[in-house]
Amino acid sequence: MTGAALAGPDGALRCPWALSTPDYVAYHDEEWGRPVHGDDALYERLSLEAFQSGLSWITILRRRETFRAAFAGFEIAKVATFDESDRERLLLDPGIIRNRAKVDATLANARVLAEWTPGELDELIWSHAPAPRPAPKTLGDVPAVTPESTALSKALKKRGLRFVGPTTAYALMQACGLVDDHLETCVARTG
Repeated sequence: MTGAALAGPDGALRCPWALSTPDYVAYHDEEWGRPVHGDDALYERLSLEAFQSGLSWITILRRRETFRAAFAGFEIAKVATFDESDRERLLLDPGIIRNRAKVDATLANARVLAEWTPGELDELIWSHAPAPRPAPKTLGDVPAVTPESTALSKALKKRGLRFVGPTTAYALMQACGLVDDHLETCVARTG
């Protein structure tokens, strides 16, 4: 069966994407699909998913600590104060993805979110969590976009956020536990 769970180095079945590196195994087992709450934590995940767009997630995962250092721990209030010299510093930082549109979106999003009521980003994102659905049996059963991710994308864009298309919104939903897309026989499946 193509895309079915595979045995990892410890013999436990996991989603096949998680088996290529130890970094992926740890991320898959300990983070991906686990509920994430808090505006700063969700801003970080949203920003990293935007940076990942068009790239492999391992590229972002291996640079995550550098991203955190470069973006003040993704504390919305701090990033919202970044000025042009911070922007130039980010665009010269070889430890992150130096994509001008993605850097600009991350800074602009922080400025927008700094105006929101505390907890508002968390509430907005989690209000788009879909009803539980059957566990996917293979990777082919996992969508890239859903009606809920499309609605979340529209809601975020309407509120002024950038680089938050439906695919990025769905990746955020997967990463932050709004959906559990671990395969049916995966050791990390929670439901």
